[in-house]
Amino acid sequence: MDYVNHVLDEVKARYFYEPEFIQTVTEVLGSLRPVMDRHPEYQKAKLLERLVEPERIISFRVPWRDEKGEYHVNRGYRVQFSSSIGPYKGGLRFHPTVNQGVLKFLAFEQIFKNSLTGLPIGGGKGGSDFDPKGKSDEEVMRFCQSFMNELYRHIGPGVDVPAGDIGVGSREIGYLYGQFKRLTAQYCGVLTGKGLAYGGSLTRTEATGYGVVYLTNEILTHKGKSLQGQRIIVSGSGNVAIYAAQKAQEMGAVIIAMCDSDGYIYDKDGVDVAVIQELKEHRRARIREYVAARPKAEYHEGFRGIWTLPCDIALPCATQNEIDLDAAQSLLNNGCWMVCEGANMPSTLEAMSAFEEAGILFVPSKAANAGGVAVSALEMSQNSVGLAWSFEKVDNRLREIMANIYANMSAAAAEYGKNENDYVTGANVAAFLKVSEAMMDQGLV
Repeated sequence: MDYVNHVLDEVKARYFYEPEFIQTVTEVLGSLRPVMDRHPEYQKAKLLERLVEPERIISFRVPWRDEKGEYHVNRGYRVQFSSSIGPYKGGLRFHPTVNQGVLKFLAFEQIFKNSLTGLPIGGGKGGSDFDPKGKSDEEVMRFCQSFMNELYRHIGPGVDVPAGDIGVGSREIGYLYGQFKRLTAQYCGVLTGKGLAYGGSLTRTEATGYGVVYLTNEILTHKGKSLQGQRIIVSGSGNVAIYAAQKAQEMGAVIIAMCDSDGYIYDKDGVDVAVIQELKEHRRARIREYVAARPKAEYHEGFRGIWTLPCDIALPCATQNEIDLDAAQSLLNNGCWMVCEGANMPSTLEAMSAFEEAGILFVPSKAANAGGVAVSALEMSQNSVGLAWSFEKVDNRLREIMANIYANMSAAAAEYGKNENDYVTGANVAAFLKVSEAMMDQGLV
């Protein structure tokens, strides 16, 4: 049995109850065989065994009280996976689906995503099974304060710098930061995604969505194509989806569909992203209300139906495993020739294999959605020197980072992949080479 299979079998046996974690480890390690063949010293140092085990997992209870005075208890977590190239960096997710296995998958992906940015940040992730949906501001505030009562012991600017994720936006970051400040009497860059009034960075809200499109455009440019006139499906309707749709439209694409967890809208004339922003960012409404403002558009129950629409490019920006094999086949049968992942691991392993066999351009999430954490790291830099950069400066730096990700991913694909378009191998290998060098240099830690 080869080294990679040996490690995979150990992970599957030990963590059989964590399917998402097994999925991401399988995908990443499967790409690293050529690297292991060239570097027998990695096997001797048990590098992969060390890589797949988090440095630390913190779990804790989070008691809070609702508006009626009733008490509730949720579970909180922080997975500090790898600090080889910098302090732990990764978001906090508040959603009913959160558990330790989901956060381990997200934190493991974060190691490679953060490495690809070229910035000195390690991989981590955290969150809770608390659902902020339907809660009042007071209830969310009390929960966030209780969550930070434990988390503050484990984070700091040079240790671990969380950010937002699903269910954790500017409101939640504000409450978390306020409680951190009360508990520690420190005003520092311990969280990113902060409000502009207290150390946040311009472009942070837009960064992940913009980054997806910048990388998509970078690839198309090198293929002699452009976004002009391309029919694009963008799944989701959160920050990533909204700003990916907005930037793609600016570059000439036609966004024909978006969705939320209830269903999807199809607007053949092009989705009015401003209407989506009003519904989601200001009114916290469901996407079905879009048709009231755009009566020629269609609304369909069931968000998975969005993948049955003919399109040129798909940008899955909602959640993990939203594209299964059936959805992938529908996209391919309807003419889709490029998929660029905006969410974390939105395609199943079977879907990824289908895209690879079809030979379409497929860009994995660890490369495509790295723009968000890249600008988070730029926020850390601004906080450390007490400066606030302009939108244009941060946006230009984001473009440069995404262009560098393409260059490094493409070069690694050509050297280690099945072909020059094997961006899955390219992204995994390019990221791993930096992490592995740091791990070897630092010894047995």
